[in-house]
Amino acid sequence: MIRIILCIFILVIGTSYYSSYNVARSHSSASSIDSLPHDYPIHPVLFSDVRLTDRFWKPRIDRMYTVTLPHELDELRVTGRDRNFQLAALALETHVDTAHFCTQYPFDDTDLYKVIEGISYALMMHPDPLLKKRMDSLINLIAAAQEPDGYLYTARTINPLHPHPWSGLQRWENVEKLSHELYNSGHLFQAAAANFIATGDSTLLKVAIKNADLLCRTFGWGKLEKYPGHPEVELGLVSLYRVTHNPKYLQLAKFFLDVRGPGGSTYEQAQQKVVDQRKAVGHAVRAGYLYSAMADVSALTGDTAYVHADRYIWQDIVSTQLYVTGGVGATSNGEAFGQPYELPNLTAYNETCASIANVYFNQRMFLTTGDAAYYDVLERTLYNALLDGLSLRGDAFFYPNPLASMGGYTRSPWFGCSCCPTNLARFIPIVSGYFYATRGNEIYVNLYGANQAKIQLPKQIVYLNEQTDYPWSGTIRIDIQPEQTGVFTLKLRIPGWARNKPVPSDLYKFVNTSSASYTIQLNGQTLHPALENGYAVITRTWKKGDEIVLHLPMDVHVMEANPQVKADVGKIALQRGPLVYCLEWPDNPDHHVLNLIVNPHQTFTTAFKPNLLDGVEVIQGNALAARRTLSGRIETTPVHFTAIPYYAWANRGPGEMTVWMATDEKSVQPLPAPTLAYTSTIRASRPSRSLMAIHDQILPDSSNDHSVLYFHWWPEKDTTVWVEYDFKQPATISSSSVYWYDDHLTGGGCSVPISWQLLYPHNGQWIPVENITPYTTDKDRMNIVKFKPVHTSALRMIIRLSPDYSTGIYEWEVE
Repeated sequence: MIRIILCIFILVIGTSYYSSYNVARSHSSASSIDSLPHDYPIHPVLFSDVRLTDRFWKPRIDRMYTVTLPHELDELRVTGRDRNFQLAALALETHVDTAHFCTQYPFDDTDLYKVIEGISYALMMHPDPLLKKRMDSLINLIAAAQEPDGYLYTARTINPLHPHPWSGLQRWENVEKLSHELYNSGHLFQAAAANFIATGDSTLLKVAIKNADLLCRTFGWGKLEKYPGHPEVELGLVSLYRVTHNPKYLQLAKFFLDVRGPGGSTYEQAQQKVVDQRKAVGHAVRAGYLYSAMADVSALTGDTAYVHADRYIWQDIVSTQLYVTGGVGATSNGEAFGQPYELPNLTAYNETCASIANVYFNQRMFLTTGDAAYYDVLERTLYNALLDGLSLRGDAFFYPNPLASMGGYTRSPWFGCSCCPTNLARFIPIVSGYFYATRGNEIYVNLYGANQAKIQLPKQIVYLNEQTDYPWSGTIRIDIQPEQTGVFTLKLRIPGWARNKPVPSDLYKFVNTSSASYTIQLNGQTLHPALENGYAVITRTWKKGDEIVLHLPMDVHVMEANPQVKADVGKIALQRGPLVYCLEWPDNPDHHVLNLIVNPHQTFTTAFKPNLLDGVEVIQGNALAARRTLSGRIETTPVHFTAIPYYAWANRGPGEMTVWMATDEKSVQPLPAPTLAYTSTIRASRPSRSLMAIHDQILPDSSNDHSVLYFHWWPEKDTTVWVEYDFKQPATISSSSVYWYDDHLTGGGCSVPISWQLLYPHNGQWIPVENITPYTTDKDRMNIVKFKPVHTSALRMIIRLSPDYSTGIYEWEVE
């Protein structure tokens, strides 16, 4: 007999769904108890106890049920992700290993797990027989693909003699690098826990327990002493521990933390023991999952060394590594954190999964401390970098989330590596779980939005009815309905941005600090409660019908970055409420925005546009549009601009966008001069939207400058490639220059080429120009070649790539 015992708390990564269950005692050596020996001091309120009624989050959650989850289920089938489980089950049944893993990555199994997790949450709020039927069919596939001893990894089971190249010939051989065997298990555990809680069906939970027991038999001190290359299993094991109360799962999670480092790769955060780490390094998603697991294990074991390290790491992120949108992971080279203050805009990576991981990390730090600074970062990430990953329609996504675009970015319905769409599918349904938390007789109000909440305190239930048009309006009305008159404390988070402090560091600041202050009224009377750790604290005897009205000033704030952020020098960004704004091409003159110069000291106006982008508040003002002339001069023209919330860009087709706006000619990117190269059509052996970079007239500081857009042929190498200008009309040319992209010394895949040559069309053939000076392949400068003049309609560059590296181009000029 399964006895379900509810314990308000975090269940799994990515959720504020916080239930622990004592499942069948046959799976647990722990005593049957209602609470765990150690845990976070603060308890999130279940997402299922907070029903959002607003016009901002509720429509997005509803589209999860009606659009996103059905769309992703279709993609699992079309791309063969479910087929992998069918093939694995067939191999186990027939003992014939002739099939091949039919998708690209060995972690593609997790896309099923994450969609199951998302559907499980959705079913708790929105019962849907068809969604449940489709989910159950996936669960049956997964169960059939599990090997007798509990191993579950289709990339090997389908054909053990020829597994996926990343997997290694033997189980666990590549677990510290690319196999993702343990990563897959972690997502399985989280999906299983969520599914059991949502449905009461233990089918997937039994699969997860069987797999976890295999891990417990295999890994540990004196057994196989290896750590997972991609953290995630630690969080999954914590989920199983919360559900089963079996301490061996928590002990294994702790082992996977303790066995990591020193002497390993920074990419996998294994350069030091985790308790000795003080800086955010390496792959940003792995980092966020690891730091979150450290907080979980610290809370559940009482060992504070892990969260002590987390505090240093968090401070490093918010002081030197955090984008103004709340995104993290500056570089595509390893999807990783960059150097301190390395925050490029055009090439910003900011993977959607990294934003989700950043939310997880910040929520756990809040649960540990009760400090609103963590929620200040969480809210910034949630409303900007994270939400940007999902289209307004709910069926297209961003993997990276740049802060500027020259038109090279479009949302995609799916990716070869589709971790981000499926991560959003399990995150968005439980957003309401981030709104409230409790500690004893205290209620934390962390996020704002119209909702109806049921909050359990030690001696009674308190019902809150919140009415607001947040984030468009700063007026929040909270009707308080305790079951009985009694004393408790209400803690209202006063966002840092409402106190003229955008982030809890000096990384960003408001240029135009607001003189208006937040106000709080109780039953019509103004209060001045004490502010503790970012919360207005109101302790009193509450009765039914009490009403709090919080008003947050919604001024337009002008932001500057710390001068050490080189990419943002001479630029500003705009913020209103929790939302960061951007300029996008459809709303602005001539469909260009990168060339606008904005006076930061002007008076900005705002207006709500109900028919624009599902309804948004826009910011409007004046600017100068800059254009470069052929003589090198910059000309400007007065124009009006319109800014939209950053999360809403790229829902109307590709084009220019920027968050950071120039304040003078030195920092602006003027429209290029109408040179021969700029007016030409570009073609290449590898089509790409980034081809536009090679004639944008922007030169980098070096051949490894990630703040400037470039075009590359990666992963091609040891071959001949080409790029071509087709001139608008025939011209006589006699010189050309190219600036190479080369990042191989910092672990990238591009180097300068072995050689290059220019050709022009003549009598139906491409023939070489007669060069007067040699073709050079130097880094960090323009490589100029002069040749005998030719009159031609096109010019082609052929490039011989290195045997070990690809190459790329920042700029190619022709004269």
